[in-house]
Amino acid sequence: MNDNPPAGRRPTRPLTVADVLALPVLAAGRPQVVTGVPHLDRPVRWVHITELTDPASFLKGGELVLTTGMPLPQDAAGVRRYVDELADIGAAALVIELVRRFHRPPDTLVDACRRRGLPLVTLTKDVNFLEVTQVVHALLLGNQAEAMRRTQRIHEAFTTLTLRGAGPQDVVRAAAEMSGRTVVLENLVHQALICEPSGRTVEEALAGWEQRSRATVPGDSTAIRGPEGWLTASVEYQGERWGRVAMLPPRTEGPAFGPEDVTLLERTAMALTVARLIHPTPWERTAHRNALLDLVEQRHRSAEDARARCAALGLPTDRSHFIAVLVDLRAGKGEAETESRLLQELRTAGVPALVGQLTPDRLGILLALRTSQTWRPVVDRLSGTVLGLVPGAVVSVGSEVADLTESARSFREAARVAEATPPHQPLPPDRSFHELSDIGLRRLLYAIREDARIQEYTERQLRRLIDHDTQHGTDLVRTLRHYLDAAGNKTTAARQSGLSRETVYQRLRTIERLLDRDLESGDQRTELHVALTTLDVLRAD
Repeated sequence: MNDNPPAGRRPTRPLTVADVLALPVLAAGRPQVVTGVPHLDRPVRWVHITELTDPASFLKGGELVLTTGMPLPQDAAGVRRYVDELADIGAAALVIELVRRFHRPPDTLVDACRRRGLPLVTLTKDVNFLEVTQVVHALLLGNQAEAMRRTQRIHEAFTTLTLRGAGPQDVVRAAAEMSGRTVVLENLVHQALICEPSGRTVEEALAGWEQRSRATVPGDSTAIRGPEGWLTASVEYQGERWGRVAMLPPRTEGPAFGPEDVTLLERTAMALTVARLIHPTPWERTAHRNALLDLVEQRHRSAEDARARCAALGLPTDRSHFIAVLVDLRAGKGEAETESRLLQELRTAGVPALVGQLTPDRLGILLALRTSQTWRPVVDRLSGTVLGLVPGAVVSVGSEVADLTESARSFREAARVAEATPPHQPLPPDRSFHELSDIGLRRLLYAIREDARIQEYTERQLRRLIDHDTQHGTDLVRTLRHYLDAAGNKTTAARQSGLSRETVYQRLRTIERLLDRDLESGDQRTELHVALTTLDVLRAD
């Protein structure tokens, strides 16, 4: 990654003294920098030709002053006054042509310029000052025109975003792409809700975010602030502040931000305000949902980036263990209310967590617990809240993991528990949620019931028996089920069936003949038992 401007975006660095000296029209005069070499990066606002003894009275600052040296005072005090006035007004540099009056710059002039840090440049060949003025002014005006065109493109881009109802993620991403800078949206408690890195990784951008952000004091206007030199703008509406958007400086040398960056960040803040007004979902919820989806789908570029992003949202990633919880609701049944209540419960309990909607009818929760803290009371409390709001909801839990990067596994396990839980599945007597240990044969078969292979297996094992019952009005499937449930005990099977032992013996011989099976074989009984259990699951679904 790099900090270069995006394709099509010219650098916003202004024309400097060094740039002007490198132009062919001035290079022909063989310029020599006598003093002020460290200050050649000063911006040049204009070029001023003068032969006056007090040129500063006609300047406004930022001018490159061209002179033949003819009006230079004879006395040392006059020379110092001449230089002081130029330095005080903020002249960019003094360029003197050593052709007519001087063949070398006077020592008094050199000393005065060195003392004030004013770049002094000499020309040993004739230069057409008027041509210099025309060339430089053309460049300056061209740069201004180009800057105006770029500013117009910024306004048009954000107007388009606003008109199509772009969300905050789209707005921040557009700002990062147009500026070539990392852009971060944070809330009022200094949590980084959205980060679009440019020129750096997420980890580099967000490491220690809250501490760094608190060191960057907010302000009412768009300005460079804080020890790192962030460009920041408030996101607010009618005096109510919602957060702040920050543009981070590049890691390269040179000016961090130009006027276009200020304009761009101001338009970003305005677009975020509109996005907040037209999108009712709070930014924090969107940030939590996106962070959860990134973890579940393992979309982070690196483990470090994942930790940095979650830490910037207030989730402790060190010295914590994690557990995933899924809440499956009936479609359209209180997703928003349930999410709000769960967040409230977690805040009340002081448990850091990410909570967000993963699918239209499924909420995801990632709990970050202290090493000494057990998860069961927390999950039981959350489950009680969920079931109080949506009685038919299913709460599933994955296994505990020691590292944030392993949370995807915990979510996968919770999803398997949810998939293996039929509707209205009774809860265990001692808790209000389901976990991995609950998955027995019946729930495992329920989870894979839509697999054609298990359906084909069931049909192959039982088809002849089912067809016989259908054609002859018998009940051999039921007899087989009682026999297998009794682990092959015929006496128990007869009692459960309400039949005599002889009748059961006769029916079992018929079953063996129809299925071409040996019911005394443990393996074959197991195969038939699995097929019957699958049939029950399929018929109940």
